[in-house]
Amino acid sequence: MTLSQRRGNETDKRLRLLVGLVVGLALVVLAAAVLLALGSPFPTSTVDGATLVMLTFLIVVGTLVTIRIRIRSTNQLINWSETAIIIGVAIAPAPWVILCTAVGIALAYHRLPRIKLAFGVGKNVLVAFGAAAVLTALDWRWPPEHALDLVAPLSVAYLVAALLDDLLAIPVIALATGNRITRQFRTDLDLRIAGFAARFVVAVCTLMLLWADPRLLLAVPPLVLSLHLAYSARVRARTEQQAWQHLARATDALNVVEVDRVLTTAVTQAAELFSADEVEIHLHQTGRTVRGSTSGISHDGPPEETTTGTGTTVPITLEGHDRTDDIGVLRLRFRGPVRLSEREQYTLRTFASALCTAVRNAQAYAELARISEEHAYAASHDALTGLANRRHLLDQGTEQLSNRHADGVTALVLIDLNHFKEVNDTLGHAAGDRVLVQVAERLRAAARPDDLVARLGGDEFAVLLRGLPAPAVAAHRAEGLLATLNEPFELDGMRISVEASGGIAAPGTSGGMPELLRRADVAMYQAKRNGQRISTYAATSDTADLGRLTLGGELPRAVADQEFTVNFQPIVDLGTGEVIGAEALARWHHPTHGLIDPLRFLEAVERSGLLPAFADAILDQALLAVTGWRSAGFDLPVAVNVSPRSLLDPHFPTSVLARLRAHDLPPDRLILELTETLTLSQLDVVDQVLSRLRESGIQLALDDFGTGYSSLSLLSRIPVHELKIDRSFVTAMETSAEAAAVIRSTLDLGRSLDLTVVAEGVESEPQRRALWELGCTAGQGHLFARPMPAGALLAAFRRGSGGRPGTLAPPLHDAGAVIRLAPGRRHPARARADRQPHLPAQG
Repeated sequence: MTLSQRRGNETDKRLRLLVGLVVGLALVVLAAAVLLALGSPFPTSTVDGATLVMLTFLIVVGTLVTIRIRIRSTNQLINWSETAIIIGVAIAPAPWVILCTAVGIALAYHRLPRIKLAFGVGKNVLVAFGAAAVLTALDWRWPPEHALDLVAPLSVAYLVAALLDDLLAIPVIALATGNRITRQFRTDLDLRIAGFAARFVVAVCTLMLLWADPRLLLAVPPLVLSLHLAYSARVRARTEQQAWQHLARATDALNVVEVDRVLTTAVTQAAELFSADEVEIHLHQTGRTVRGSTSGISHDGPPEETTTGTGTTVPITLEGHDRTDDIGVLRLRFRGPVRLSEREQYTLRTFASALCTAVRNAQAYAELARISEEHAYAASHDALTGLANRRHLLDQGTEQLSNRHADGVTALVLIDLNHFKEVNDTLGHAAGDRVLVQVAERLRAAARPDDLVARLGGDEFAVLLRGLPAPAVAAHRAEGLLATLNEPFELDGMRISVEASGGIAAPGTSGGMPELLRRADVAMYQAKRNGQRISTYAATSDTADLGRLTLGGELPRAVADQEFTVNFQPIVDLGTGEVIGAEALARWHHPTHGLIDPLRFLEAVERSGLLPAFADAILDQALLAVTGWRSAGFDLPVAVNVSPRSLLDPHFPTSVLARLRAHDLPPDRLILELTETLTLSQLDVVDQVLSRLRESGIQLALDDFGTGYSSLSLLSRIPVHELKIDRSFVTAMETSAEAAAVIRSTLDLGRSLDLTVVAEGVESEPQRRALWELGCTAGQGHLFARPMPAGALLAAFRRGSGGRPGTLAPPLHDAGAVIRLAPGRRHPARARADRQPHLPAQG
């Protein structure tokens, strides 16, 4: 049983109790009237049988001449019965008037349900009894001596009758309609008073006519009819006016932007507007049903079975004026039989259309609000992990730092995953993204509720620690965060270990959140450089970083003033000591700081937008050196490192070939060294650039081979001619079997793919001999020469080693010695010559 049904049952009980009380009192009055009538002579001097018949007829007619008003499923009738009763008690004995009233009302209401019939008879019997009791108390006699003598007694009697009528009828109507008694009493009070006054005037006029001349009663029916029609018109006009005003208020109340409020308002307003016992709204799209009455909502959720019994349900589709958008249905429920008038049907259609518009507007507003929230969330959160992004971190950090009343200490932990690109290069970006999501989940789980975990981009995360009891606690908390990353990550059945470095910074001087983030970044890179897991920011270790920032601002001047120069380190045949090439290494001759290593400025160059100008300057100097060496009789290629960002420029090959033509050099005199990087293996534009370079005859080398898991996968995509073994393997080969195995595998791979293999970082003769015996034919390092300017290197070529120009080391074996080479090993210079295509002359 629903809440609405339970409330209905309780109301019915109270209604039956009240009706029973009225009927019980009326039965007592009727019994007394019968006893008094039987004990008095009949006919009397003032009344006979014909008079009683006419009085009964007058009561029947006064009851049937009504104005009908529907409230919920109950029709309320405004009639002239009390006028007939007042006339009766004025001219006839009270017992007979009470009996005539009971008979007349019963005849008029005989078709109504028994409870309504019983209440109608009982109420009017009590009204007649009240009016008769007043006249008896006032010692009323008919006819009075003067016509005006009847006004005062009748006024009092009629007032009592009117009050009794309202006091008996209004509580019953209020219970039947679900309204409050006080509200029901105030409703149309002015109309009721006007009606009572009109009917009192009719009663007084009628009695005056009877007192003067009974024949003047012929004027009473037209007067009654005129007053009835006038009053009926006024009641209908008032009802119509109130209905339209209520409709306007109801539709205005629907102009809210929340769907919940629209539906709640619609239910309560419709219940009052159409005087319905219950209202139900069902929305097709969401399957939501809201049901209730004027007292509130009784159900809000999925549809449920409801029964109306003998009641009436009036449904109407919720559609707009164009009737093309059916969003649901509105149902009015009444406990009894109800038929809406034409005006009510039009009002219902208007209300349903307004409700349809209000629901669609609220849904549209909710969608806009949802989109706005999504955009606001997307603007402040990382799309992959759902963590806060850099912008949100800066905003929250700034707010935290500016809050003077914040409890505890604030600190920032910056976390960077070490060698994470190897996961991307080996397993693909989808797998890398899943690892990042797992890292985010672990950091979020390890952080405290007050902390803010953010992803700044790539594999860099940050955690804003708030409410720390002391700055020293930040290091302990940071250790706990990084410890959550110790456990290997599960990925497609594989266990992947991810190491991380962290930097900690606490607020110090001015600068706000950006400065705090910069300091954490400095500390994090300090941890990486020192091989530590976590480092706390110290001003003494910030000099290099501050210098790098200062140097970044001086780059435009340095490019314009040609402060960037090139040093060259020769590449030597390990067996003969003969120079077979050179690698160009950029240097910055700063007017104040002197010679600056590229590790301090290359990243700033790449980010500054000056990369093309810088690359052109370095390439020009390298090719100019090759031209000078060729003129001196040393025809050697030069290797130049290429930034990954340069390979993203489709015009890069054209620029390189233009430089070669400008220096009148064949393309094979230039070797472009590539580093393992994400862009090399993922972007189609990089593939196109590399293909154009190779097709033009330019040699390609893969630098630092073996340091990343992506080395083998890169070889399948990048058409290189040369592999360069990273110096870390050469340094460790004498003490590490793993390093020696990597070098041996790389050499085997180079032979199988017909590639030249060059070992970097050759520092000693034992390293040179070991590499030679493993099958490596070329190397570079301090054993042969340190990086030097082009002129100094040319002088070294001319001096040679042991009187042999063009050599930088004595041969490993004497001339004429028999040497057993590793299978498939080829001389690097001869291998390059064999692979060199026949190109047309360069202009």
